[in-house]
Amino acid sequence: MNITGKHVVISGGGTGVGADMAHRFAAAGARVTILGRTEETLAAQGLPYVLCDVTDPEQVDAAFAQARAARGPVAVAIANAGAADSTPFAKMTAAGLEKMLAVNVTGVFTLWQAALEDMKSAGWGRMIAVASTAGLKGYPYVAGYVAAKHGVVGLTRALALELAQTGITVNALCPGFIETSMLDRSIANIVAKTGKTPEQAARALNKGNPQGRFVQTHEVAGTALWLCSDDAGAVNGHALSLSGGEI
Repeated sequence: MNITGKHVVISGGGTGVGADMAHRFAAAGARVTILGRTEETLAAQGLPYVLCDVTDPEQVDAAFAQARAARGPVAVAIANAGAADSTPFAKMTAAGLEKMLAVNVTGVFTLWQAALEDMKSAGWGRMIAVASTAGLKGYPYVAGYVAAKHGVVGLTRALALELAQTGITVNALCPGFIETSMLDRSIANIVAKTGKTPEQAARALNKGNPQGRFVQTHEVAGTALWLCSDDAGAVNGHALSLSGGEI
């Protein structure tokens, strides 16, 4: 593993996958900065953090400047911040679609672009997005989210080719349903709308995973850590499915 001493910036680092990634990278010897909009959850991780809304390029640039001044050039940029909304297509609004695109696509773009010059100067870098199986296939009632995650996969594939000879790799992780607070909200939404029990709602969500379970945060974090190893140097432009065989 060659991550020791390298500066890793992770958006959405205050909870769930982002928090797990932050601690895994810190334990491996990286200098970690986590970004997010909620100071309480960021501070609870006990790691360096900067308040930042990744949909705002000016905030991202300012956050990177602050992080860079404290911990050096950025070597790894992990775009983990995201959000999902469940709405039938007929009831979707243009504003709702734009919201999904802003946090899930623009948030990846701003983070990666802010890190690009540091990586080019070093001749080494890792750009990683936490996408979803929704970037690889369709799901009903989440058309905006699916469109956004497909956009992340497209951005990943295009940028990977553009940077292929620079020492920078660009990849997307595409997990199925992960056992996080976001999943809890999805289950609660199903319960409220259908009258199912939480257990029935959970089974309805994990039935698409051939392993019959939810993905764990450490499985996503461990894959991200591996992508930063020398052994993964040829892995570029991939949308890696972490779904128990669903994709």
